[in-house]
Amino acid sequence: MSRASWRSSNEDWPEDSVTRTGAFLLVLELFGTCAYAKDFDLASLPPYKWQPGPEYERGKHCHGGVCDGEWGVIRIHGTELSQHLVHLWQDDFLKLHPNIRFSDYFVPSGFSGLTAGTADINVMGHSAWRSDLKAFTEVYGYPPLEIMFATGGFNLGKGNTPGVIFFVNKDNPISGLTVKQLDGIFGAERTGGYEGFVWRPERGRSAKENIRTWDQLGLGGEWAGKEIQTYGYAFTGMTNFWQLTVFNGGDKWNPNYRQYIEYGTKMVALGQAGKAVDSKSMLAVDLSKNKYGIAWSGIPHAADVPGVRPVPLAFSERGRFVLPSRETVQNRSYPLSRSIFMFIKHAPGRPVEPKVKEFLQFVLSRQGQQVVQRHNAYLPLNAETAREQVRKIQ
Repeated sequence: MSRASWRSSNEDWPEDSVTRTGAFLLVLELFGTCAYAKDFDLASLPPYKWQPGPEYERGKHCHGGVCDGEWGVIRIHGTELSQHLVHLWQDDFLKLHPNIRFSDYFVPSGFSGLTAGTADINVMGHSAWRSDLKAFTEVYGYPPLEIMFATGGFNLGKGNTPGVIFFVNKDNPISGLTVKQLDGIFGAERTGGYEGFVWRPERGRSAKENIRTWDQLGLGGEWAGKEIQTYGYAFTGMTNFWQLTVFNGGDKWNPNYRQYIEYGTKMVALGQAGKAVDSKSMLAVDLSKNKYGIAWSGIPHAADVPGVRPVPLAFSERGRFVLPSRETVQNRSYPLSRSIFMFIKHAPGRPVEPKVKEFLQFVLSRQGQQVVQRHNAYLPLNAETAREQVRKIQ
């Protein structure tokens, strides 16, 4: 998007002051120098209240004189990153439903438990892999039901599914980019894209939509005709999110795309050779010295990097351009906020099993999202998103 067109869609915002002030506040958040972040107001989320269905037989199962509430065993599979949060939910849920028992398995196993029928709920820190979706659908004839239970963290640490942030060299005057422009910059001509594990030709695009030079984004002068140099991650869960969201399920990249490894992870090879291609080096060494480059990174991995600045994003040309912050990620006004999911087996046209439905409704309620906030690894859902998820299990 050109500087002029960005200004026209935000006439009441002085362009340079918005970009610079927002970037400064973002730096403060990333470095942790802001005042203690206030809790989000969750009063608008629906409160949890148990309402027994017609199939419920009161008095059939009692615990210490308590005969109300769901009963049975809920089997939950997840990873060590979700274990503490799930246990917090379970503790609160058991106070309301003392006849419930939980069987947990917190070892990274993908969808194996859900597909094999040994789990009722699978907790994942990212979108499902195509191989998992295909295996489940091959067994049952329909895909698993995806329930979003939290928003990815902002700068809360490793493994918290952070949103994606874009950086350019500090001397680059670009004011904002749309998601479609990101596809044009980082992507390439494609014949289609994946929806789940199904290839959809209508998700393709032609080479005419490629954006390869800075003047195609409205920059003139010394920027005219200069090739856009692209940087980003090799394949990770974050890259999978990128391809699903920005490339519409495609996986073809700009031929000049330079791949780096996520900083601070076990994927980084030992020694200087590994450090030279981690994401911190991508920003601090390569992008800071290349005024014609642009890079994407996980938000926490971008802290303490001089010589670069973040770029505001918009969903479309007519949308508001937004920098990532704790608030814009949580309210989802930032286009590349990420999500945390649970998956369940749910045959189309059939009701969700009562005990599973009740636990999910608790997770998505005000009380359940207060647990997410207290746990402080992810961000709680906003009210609109929580209600959308509840409708999936009604």
